[in-house]
Amino acid sequence: MLVLGIETSCDETGLALYQSAPAPEAVQDAPAQYRYGQLLAHALHSQIDMHQAYGGVVPELASRDHIRRVLPLLTQVLAEAQRDKSEIDVIACTQGPGLAGALLVGTGIAHGLAFALDKPVITIHHLEGHLLSPLLSDDPPEFPFVALLVSGGHTQLMRVDGVGQYAMLGETLDDAAGEAFDKTAKLLGLSYPGGPELARLAEFGTAASIQLPRPMLHSGDLDFSFSGLKTAALTAVKKIGSANVCEQDKANIALAFQDAIVDVLAAKSITALKQTGLKRLVVAGGVGANRALRARLKEATAKRGARVHFPELQWCTDNGAMIAFAGAMRLMAGIDQAVKTESFSVKPRWDLASVCTK
Repeated sequence: MLVLGIETSCDETGLALYQSAPAPEAVQDAPAQYRYGQLLAHALHSQIDMHQAYGGVVPELASRDHIRRVLPLLTQVLAEAQRDKSEIDVIACTQGPGLAGALLVGTGIAHGLAFALDKPVITIHHLEGHLLSPLLSDDPPEFPFVALLVSGGHTQLMRVDGVGQYAMLGETLDDAAGEAFDKTAKLLGLSYPGGPELARLAEFGTAASIQLPRPMLHSGDLDFSFSGLKTAALTAVKKIGSANVCEQDKANIALAFQDAIVDVLAAKSITALKQTGLKRLVVAGGVGANRALRARLKEATAKRGARVHFPELQWCTDNGAMIAFAGAMRLMAGIDQAVKTESFSVKPRWDLASVCTK
């Protein structure tokens, strides 16, 4: 089954072609990354350069740019995979959550293509795409595992027993880790996207020169809260005096801020492993690309005799491959059926629990 994936939930346009395995026994002796099939081609266009002038994503500009990019990217992935569009069996698209206008572009084009080609469509939850993206890696994890999902406005710990089998263990009560990174980066005068810029600046910081709190580190549960940490960073800037903040001060604050988030994410992730008794931790989403977080989790899991899996960096950001793959996985698991329909809708707000099978 050849699945076309279309992702347009925010500021990246991603398309991919995934060939699912005809049956598990057909790939029994194949390399681990081909256990469920094979990614034939993928292409991504990022809008970072366009949004930098505004310090963040402008929804209307994002939507218009998606319109310009989807079909050229489709031509690109078909050429790379050496396939014709008539060979596509199913079109998978992100239905939500995300920016309403951006979601409408991808979903609308998906259904338009499906109508023209007489093909069915399967709609995918954006976060499920991130959650399953580590399975695209060269060293994919086995079910079950604990997942730390740190993507945009979402920070969640989940138990994952299989496709569609997700149990919430803890989530953020206010700002997510990614949001806190971006807002603090803006406070420090860093350019968009702020998270990676803050992480780069933190490399020049002096350890322990500034102390910031670890919110909810000892709360006794697996929930998160990063709004207060953001406020503490603002207080640190004010204490120095905004007119006197030099580059070294900024680097020190960036390092203290990053250390605080990494401490909390790592501690809660290890607690989740203890509580579930599982030995595998999977990290997914944009913040999963943070080098300090990766290093800390590798060290912490090794001490427990557990393993941590990270998707390759190209799968940490929004991409079409994770949507094509999630669609293929749901169809192979018999959870969903692709349908032919002329109507469609988007879900800018969409609880991941609604796509669970148990």
